[in-house]
Amino acid sequence: MRAAVVAAAFGVIAGALWLVVGAPERTVRVTAASVKIATVTRGVFHDFVPLRAKVVPLNSVYLDALEGGRVEKILAQAGDRVSANQTLVVLTNTELELDVLEREGRLIESITQLQSYETQLEQNRMANQKSMADIEYQIVRLRRSLARRRQLVSRALEPVESQETVQDELDHYLRLQPIQAESNHEQEELRVQQLPQIRSQLEKLHQDLVITHGKLDNLIVRAPIAGRLISMDLEVGENRNRGDRFAQITPETGSKLTASVDEYYLGRIRRGQVAEMEATDTDSGPRSWRLSVTRVYPQVQNGTFTVDLGFEGPTPEGLLPGQALQGKLEVGADRPANLLPAGAFLERTGGKWIFVLAANAHSAQRRAIELGRRNAEEVEVLANLSTGDRVIVSDYTGLERAQRVELQQ
Repeated sequence: MRAAVVAAAFGVIAGALWLVVGAPERTVRVTAASVKIATVTRGVFHDFVPLRAKVVPLNSVYLDALEGGRVEKILAQAGDRVSANQTLVVLTNTELELDVLEREGRLIESITQLQSYETQLEQNRMANQKSMADIEYQIVRLRRSLARRRQLVSRALEPVESQETVQDELDHYLRLQPIQAESNHEQEELRVQQLPQIRSQLEKLHQDLVITHGKLDNLIVRAPIAGRLISMDLEVGENRNRGDRFAQITPETGSKLTASVDEYYLGRIRRGQVAEMEATDTDSGPRSWRLSVTRVYPQVQNGTFTVDLGFEGPTPEGLLPGQALQGKLEVGADRPANLLPAGAFLERTGGKWIFVLAANAHSAQRRAIELGRRNAEEVEVLANLSTGDRVIVSDYTGLERAQRVELQQ
């Protein structure tokens, strides 16, 4: 019982000491030779991003197979300069040819039927007009005949029956005239309504006929524009499916650079920022150019995003697609600052803390810091480090939870 009381008392005392003094520091021992030490210096921070860019065509046109088939002829090769509408590849497809012939036959049959119906409507119109003209002629003729018969009957030169016969025939045509007129009017309205539909259908059928026949033209692959043919990989005799990519044509519109940039700079790179790029793998020695950012692609993949850079002026001669250039992109103004080498410690700490060496250089204490801008070589120190401070800038793997590092000689 007495032992339990003593143990409890010791526990209370230890807890009180922990609250007053604090938890003991976690110390990690490492060999001095395994760490890299740097000194905070005063200098000018150059705010730039290192770039490794690739020359790509400013514009590209892809050639895809509109119809599948067997490669019969290849009339151009990768690297050739081609003109607009130049034949590049000839395909054959017997099944497609038979299908086109069958479709053309059905379309021509439909066109013939519509044209026959249109002709029939015109013939009916003419027949109706002819019938009306005949009725009008008969009315005029019978009226004249009736007038003569009346005179002859009044003189007793002809019997009354002849006059009545002519009168009956005239009455028949007079009754027939409005019937024929109404029939002609109704049929003419119907013809006027049907003719635009017939002609619209005929126009569509003719267009379908052109499109159907054009499927055979698609077996001949032509260059849509003038330019240089690249990445053409075809062999005579192989079969290609519809939609397969045949080649790529780059018109003579110049080149641009495309580069991948660390996602850390995504919010700091904008259109119009200036870059200095140079090529060292040239026979005439190093050459440099001034470019500007023309487009920023915000999609991040594998920790990087892509930017396009355009030359300020015409594309320099001698640059080839795929050629690599190196340089730097200015993202801010230069200014004086405390500087620290950009070491591997940034990956583990995010620039939030660092180990600062003691005066005797036998240990280093963890310290919260504030860093600003960074480039490939240096980082800008904003707070909690002074000029002359010595810090560990090597990899902090295994040191994430340590508060103190002892350096063993």
